[in-house]
Amino acid sequence: MGKKSKKNRIGVVFSTNPDYDYDHEEDATETLPVQQQKLRVMIDRKQRKGKEVTLVTGFIGTADDLKDLGKLLKSKCGVGGSAKDGEIIIQGNNKQKVLELLKKEGYSQTKGVGG
Repeated sequence: MGKKSKKNRIGVVFSTNPDYDYDHEEDATETLPVQQQKLRVMIDRKQRKGKEVTLVTGFIGTADDLKDLGKLLKSKCGVGGSAKDGEIIIQGNNKQKVLELLKKEGYSQTKGVGG
C-alpha cells in the first residue's frame, strides 16, 4: 500500500474483516458558477502586526479553483498573498483594484465591506 491510501483512511487503523472497505472522504464541493458566487472584499489588519491585507471571503468551490482565482488576483495586483480555507489574502490595501478585477471576471455579487 502506498502512502496515499493510508492517508485517506479516516478513523480506521486496522480491520480484521477481509470484506471491510475503508471509507474515503471525498471533496464533494463543486465550484459555484461565477455569477452565483457571493464574495466579500475587505481590508484586514488583525493578527498581522499592523500590516494591511485585502481579504476576499465567501468563495464556494474547490481548492484548485480558489488557488487559480488567488493567483489571478495576485498577479494583476503585482503583490504576494495566499489562498486557502475559502479565503484569498492579497498583501496591501488593494480593495478597489480587487473589486474591479472581480467584476471584470464576471463576479457580479461582489461587495466591499468596511475599510
